[in-house]
Amino acid sequence: LALHDRADGGLLATLAEMAFAARCGLDITLDSLGPDVTAALFTEELGLVLQVAEADVAAVLTQFDAGPLAGHVHRLGRPTAERQIRVRHGGQTLLDTDLFDWLREWSRPSHVIQRLRDNPACADEELAQTLAPDARGLYLEVPPTLEPLAPPALTLKRPRVAILREQGVNGQREMAAAFTHAGFDAFDLHMSEVLDGSRSLADFDGFVACGGFSYGDVLGAGSGWAKSILYHARARDEFAAFFARANTFTLGVCNGCQMLSQLNEIIPGALHWPRFLRNRSEQFEARLVMAEVLPSPSIFFAGLAGLRAPLVASHGEGRASFAHTAQRACLRYVDDAGAPAQRYPQNPNGSPDALAGLTTDDGRATIVMPHAERVYLTKQFSWLPSEWRDVESPWFRMFANARRAVG
Repeated sequence: LALHDRADGGLLATLAEMAFAARCGLDITLDSLGPDVTAALFTEELGLVLQVAEADVAAVLTQFDAGPLAGHVHRLGRPTAERQIRVRHGGQTLLDTDLFDWLREWSRPSHVIQRLRDNPACADEELAQTLAPDARGLYLEVPPTLEPLAPPALTLKRPRVAILREQGVNGQREMAAAFTHAGFDAFDLHMSEVLDGSRSLADFDGFVACGGFSYGDVLGAGSGWAKSILYHARARDEFAAFFARANTFTLGVCNGCQMLSQLNEIIPGALHWPRFLRNRSEQFEARLVMAEVLPSPSIFFAGLAGLRAPLVASHGEGRASFAHTAQRACLRYVDDAGAPAQRYPQNPNGSPDALAGLTTDDGRATIVMPHAERVYLTKQFSWLPSEWRDVESPWFRMFANARRAVG
C-alpha cells in the first residue's frame, strides 16, 4: 500500500513522512530491531518501510522468508485513525506526540525560506492548508449526468490536427498522443513552417498551441509568440482565415493559452479573453490541483459540466488579468468544498474567480492553463482515486469531444 526508503533521515523520519502524507497516526514497536534505540531510529543504512494490508501480511512474510532477506524483515506496527505518533521499545513509550504538532515543526524551515523567497502571503496560506486537520486534498466528483464514453463513429478518414509549437515548447508529444488516442491523425507543425509559408493551417481540421516556454524559459514568451503572428502579414492572414472557418477547432494550453489569448482580436468571439501574468506566488508552479468544468459552449467540455478532478498545473505566468468583464469561463480551480479556490496553493496563480480556462462564443476555440494532455490516461496520475477503473481519465473526454465535433 505504501513504500519509503530510510536512507535519508533514518527510520523515524521515514515513518513521520509517511504519516504526514496520509494524515494518520502510527503505533510503532521497535523491539525486533535490537537494544540500540538510537541506531534503530536514526541509522541511514539501506532499508525500506513497507505498508501492506493486514490480510496480506502472512503472504508477504512468506515471500521474504524464502529469499535472501530472511531474518532482515521486521514487523514495526500499524497506522491508526487516531492522529498520534507513538513509538515503544522494551515496554516503554519513547514518543507519544500529536501528528500535527510534528507536522508544524517539520514544515517550519520550509515555511521560513518560502516567506523570504516567494510571496509571503502565499507561504502563509500554504502552511495553513498543510496544517488544516480536515483538509480534503485531491478528490473526484463525476456529475451524475455524465454519460459513458462511447467510441467515435467509424469513418475511413481520420481528422487532421496540427500540434503547433515554437522553439522551447515541450508539450507536443503528450498532446499528439492524446489526440491520436481520440482518433485523429496528429501532425507536428513548427511556427517556422507557418511563417515561411511551406505549410498551411488550411490543411487541418484543428490545431493546438502547446505548453512549455517558447523561446526558452523567458517570461512573457507567450506574448512574443503572439506578436510573431500578429506582426507577420502572411501568418496573421493564415491564422485569421483558419479561425474564420466554421468547421475548425482551436485549443491553447499553458504557453499556448498565453499566446492565443493575445490573438483574441482575430479570433471571433474572443475579445473578452484576458492576458496572463506572473503567478501571485512569484514562482513557477508545478502541482496537481483540483479543477471544475463549468457550463459553457466549449466543444471540448461538452457534457462535462460539474466534473471536479485533479489536473496538472505547470506554469509561471498563469494569473488572468482582464481588460473586460470575464465571460465564457469553462474551467476553474476549486477548494476542498468545491467552491472557487481563492487561496494558494489550491489557486496556484491567483487568477480572479479562480479561472483556469475560457472559450469563445461558439465554443470552437478554447484556452486553458492546466494540462489535460498530461493526465488523459489514468496511469499518468501520481495519485488516483479508487473509483477510476478505466484506461482513460475523465479528462480524455476533451479530446474525444473534439473528435465528435469534427464528425
